[in-house]
Parts: sequence; structure tokens; C-alpha cells
Amino acid sequence: MAASDAKIAMIIAPKGFQDIEFSVPRNFFMQKGATVDVYSTVKGTATGSFGSTFAVEHSLKDLNINQYDAIVFIGGPGTPILRAYPNSVKIAKDAYDSGKIVGAICWSPTILANAGILSGKSFTVWIGTDPEYKMKTDEYISSKGGNYTGDDVTIDGNIVTANGPLAAQEYAEKLWQLIIR
Repeated sequence: MAASDAKIAMIIAPKGFQDIEFSVPRNFFMQKGATVDVYSTVKGTATGSFGSTFAVEHSLKDLNINQYDAIVFIGGPGTPILRAYPNSVKIAKDAYDSGKIVGAICWSPTILANAGILSGKSFTVWIGTDPEYKMKTDEYISSKGGNYTGDDVTIDGNIVTANGPLAAQEYAEKLWQLIIR
């Protein structure tokens, strides 16, 4: 695939998306010539956990995975908002089932676990206590059948997971390698 033909849907929480995990991959993809559309649970101004803002023009209810090569979830403290939105889990599952590249960084791999697509797969995730599940994030995903690697970035088939903002550049690069192969 030519880089200029790549289409990527990035999904962020309306409040509390992780600024670096969003801006680094988005800028990287755009510099490579990809079309990047940003989705959230609602249209309007989304606010990052460190105060950056982004004008979201697309609602998750309107996301058609067939228009994209990759579906990329961004983490941060707003992840539970995304995870609670019914379409998030459905989008992850449908994208995976359709052979799309699916990415999740930081806390957002829990969305992939809820979609059932990390069962039997290697993954990484930000390690912290998830108040909803009352256990650490790696333990929760492992309880759903995933195999925690502890690496900064883990690739298993068409799934790329990363553990946080320090891995954002590598996350973007690994996703890109799968997208243009």
C-alpha cells in the first residue's frame, strides 16, 4: 500500500485522553501522508489529561471500520469513558474480525480485552489498578486470556499494544509497519 493511501481512525476519550499518546502517533501518521480521522464518544472539543484540546469531528456511532486500514485506541485516565461506550468494544471486535490492524496504548488494551480479541494473544498495557475491575490492568487482561509481555510495545498478528506515553513513538512506528506492508 502506498503511504498516501493509508487511512487511520484514532479513538480518544472526550476528557482525559493521554496527550502524548495521541499527538505523537497522529503527527507521525500525518507526516507519512496518511489520512487520520479522530473519533470520540461525542463530537466537539476533547480535552487531554495534560490540557491539550482537539476538535473532534466524528462520533464513534458513525465509525465505519471498512473505511480504514487501522483502528487505533488512545489511552489515558479517560479510558473508562471510552470503555463504557458500547460501540468501542464492538468497533474493536469488528475491526479485528475484519482483519484490520487494531492498536491500543496505555489503559486502552482493556477495551480489546473486553472485545475478546486478546484471548490467547500477547499484549502489553500500562500497569495500574483499574477501579472498575478492582485489579491491576495486566491481571485483568490476563484473566481474559491474554499473555502479558511486560514490553513497551507488543505485536501479535494485527494487534499492537503499548504501555504508555514513553512508548508512543515506537507504537506509531510498529502500527505503521503493519499498515504499509
